[in-house]
Amino acid sequence: MINRALIRLKVVQLIYAFYQNEGKTTEVALKELDFSLEKSYDLYHSLLALLVEVRRLAQHKVDVRSRSVLNPLNNDRSNDCLIENNKFLIQLEQNKTLSAWMEKQKNSWANEDKFLKTIYDLFTSDEVFLNYVDKGDDSYDADRELIRKLYKTHIVNNEAFDALLEEQSLYWNDDKEIVDSFVIKTIKRFDPEKAENQELLPAYNDMEDQQFAAQLFRTTIERRDEIRQMMIQATRNWDISRMAFMDTIILQIAIAEVLTFPSIPLNVTFNEYLDIAKVYSTPRSASYIHGMLDNIVKRLKEEGAILK
Repeated sequence: MINRALIRLKVVQLIYAFYQNEGKTTEVALKELDFSLEKSYDLYHSLLALLVEVRRLAQHKVDVRSRSVLNPLNNDRSNDCLIENNKFLIQLEQNKTLSAWMEKQKNSWANEDKFLKTIYDLFTSDEVFLNYVDKGDDSYDADRELIRKLYKTHIVNNEAFDALLEEQSLYWNDDKEIVDSFVIKTIKRFDPEKAENQELLPAYNDMEDQQFAAQLFRTTIERRDEIRQMMIQATRNWDISRMAFMDTIILQIAIAEVLTFPSIPLNVTFNEYLDIAKVYSTPRSASYIHGMLDNIVKRLKEEGAILK
């Protein structure tokens, strides 16, 4: 689940913090990097757990109504019953891996009752949900697709949700956009035949991705003087100290990646760090970083330092 796009973002954040704290050692910073990536994987589980709590809220509503004398539940096609009986949500709640993760957590979305009720109301008032009710198709595929669409509409790009996540963990501040894509991928992959044994996404696709983070971080730190000299040579008519600090960080890491990972195409490295610059630096940063990186790569090719 933790892909290289997320790793690059985390390395930028942790290199930035490393330079802000001169007393920190590389080994301590690497441990923080590992912990930050672990928290991203926690966010993945937490977002899936939110869907479980949505179903549990529906179940609670059905239980309350079934015991009510004044307003009894007499329609198994009610919104609450449809959410409670959603086949995908039932399978998700029974998932062994997610259940084991949820049992270890001190807090749950059930404690955020106001927010949970808001999400529930958004789900059940959405036109997609109302069309689902009208069609009366309660097949597994229809149930799963309903939740995928509702998640994409009301949990992705939800500013109120983003603020709540920031309160819960500083490490989740910038992760959600990437992690959302993996939650949606997970929903689409669920197979009713696998029941409670459905596999969730692993933390890393392979050992290379896991090693990529530490190697990129370490190279950026250990070769910083060499990389800085490359940047100075690329800006002979301009004082490098005038660069925005974040621009310097992003450029250093991009150069470190070019130098360290010959199997990664240059266009991938360029695009990934330019995307980060567009979000985390000044409006003009991406074009400026692109120009400098292009000049440095051309020089490295001429010198035979890289063969890409």
